[in-house]
Amino acid sequence: TIDLMDNYTVYFGHVLSNSFYPVLEQAIGVGSAFEGWSPREQDVVYRVLIPMSPPRGHSFHLELDSAGQRQVRNFRVRVQLECTCTGKQQAEDMLCFLHHPEEELRRNQDPSLLDTLCTGSYLDVQKTARWFYQLVRAIWPALPQSHNWHLVLLPSTRSCQFKVTKREASFRIEMLFGVRRGDSDIFVSSQPGYAGTPSTLWPETYDVAEMKFFKHIASQAPPDSLHLRCLQLFSHLQLGTGFSTYTLKTIVMHLLNTIPVSRWRRRYFFRRLRDINGNLRCCLEEKCLKHFIIGNKRLPQEISLPLDIASAQPPNLFHHLAWYPVAHSQAMSEYQDL
Repeated sequence: TIDLMDNYTVYFGHVLSNSFYPVLEQAIGVGSAFEGWSPREQDVVYRVLIPMSPPRGHSFHLELDSAGQRQVRNFRVRVQLECTCTGKQQAEDMLCFLHHPEEELRRNQDPSLLDTLCTGSYLDVQKTARWFYQLVRAIWPALPQSHNWHLVLLPSTRSCQFKVTKREASFRIEMLFGVRRGDSDIFVSSQPGYAGTPSTLWPETYDVAEMKFFKHIASQAPPDSLHLRCLQLFSHLQLGTGFSTYTLKTIVMHLLNTIPVSRWRRRYFFRRLRDINGNLRCCLEEKCLKHFIIGNKRLPQEISLPLDIASAQPPNLFHHLAWYPVAHSQAMSEYQDL
């Protein structure tokens, strides 16, 4: 998957070098497949996030949507035209979108990003997804993988999903795209939000920061560490229950941040399973599971957070259990079954 995405990145650069579409950076592997665990070993989706930067003559400005849901922070990506007549934006082969006549621009230059992938002044997730599909389909024949593999595009409105197959082998890949918040490891991305999320809303995602946390743990862990096996086992057991894999992942991340990595070796396997189980029970009884990234003062130094994320109060992922007694009773019942 990494080889395929690296090849795509090279061709993205060639195809888009003189365009006014977003500049696509190297893909970042995120999610369980790249963190080293997966609840379904036979049904893995390799998820990658492709950072986007503004093209020449444009800038991106992130605006927080205050009307969003309590537990999900959504942003809009406002696209603004910048003067390219002078300064570092100046280019000999480019007309300034702000100061050249519209007729001259129409006749001699491709449309701006505002006229292609935006709704109003805001970058549109669904338009961007359709554009990604066109790119993936058009570039595929030029890639070395196309000689031995078959590309199958899969339907999606907020990402680009496809499958590559060769005889019995098959890999499913989901390409998300997003905009980095400053120089941090936090992005706004095209991942699905709540039902009916408008196409100009981009949910904030912590996938890259979480992937870097697992990478940090792997660099510290002994060779026989079973922390990923613990997470894989528990996340597989909860399939079919009301507990999400993200709930189990959050609990394990909190434990990895407090229990030394030397205590995750093979001989401690059952102790760590009991810790995960006990932590889940306590969180359910207290109706509180704190978000791992937001407001966490104990993250490794290599994980960079925006100031508002680093200083915020961690949201409670179990807030619904505190508000709805029926949901809490059901969760406790499912815990007993688990």
